[in-house]
Amino acid sequence: MAITVNIYYTGVNGNAKKFAEEMVSSGVVNDIRAEEGNLRYEYFFPLENQETVLLIDSWKDQHSINVHHASPMMAKITQLREKYDLHMKVERYVSDETKIPDADKTFIRE
Repeated sequence: MAITVNIYYTGVNGNAKKFAEEMVSSGVVNDIRAEEGNLRYEYFFPLENQETVLLIDSWKDQHSINVHHASPMMAKITQLREKYDLHMKVERYVSDETKIPDADKTFIRE
C-alpha cells in the first residue's frame, strides 16, 4: 500500500521554483530518492499558477515516511522552505493496489 503526498508549495517572486531548483542542485532531492522506501520524488510546475510548484512524493508505507520525517533531511528541507517563505497545501493518497479496470484502459494510450 503506497502512500503518495502531493505538496503544493506557493510563494512570491518565483520563490517556489527557486526552492525546487535549490533542492535539486544541493543534492537533497537525490538523497531523498535514495532513502529506503521512497518510490517517487518529483517536482512539477502548474501552467495556471507560476508561483506554485507541485511535489509528488510517494513512499512504500507510513513507516518509511516516519523514518524520513525523523531524519536530518527534514531540517534541510525546512530551512529551504523558510528561506523562500513558502506556504503549503497537502493532499494525501493511499493506493488501492488494484489493476486498472478494462473499461478504463480503453481511454489510456500507451
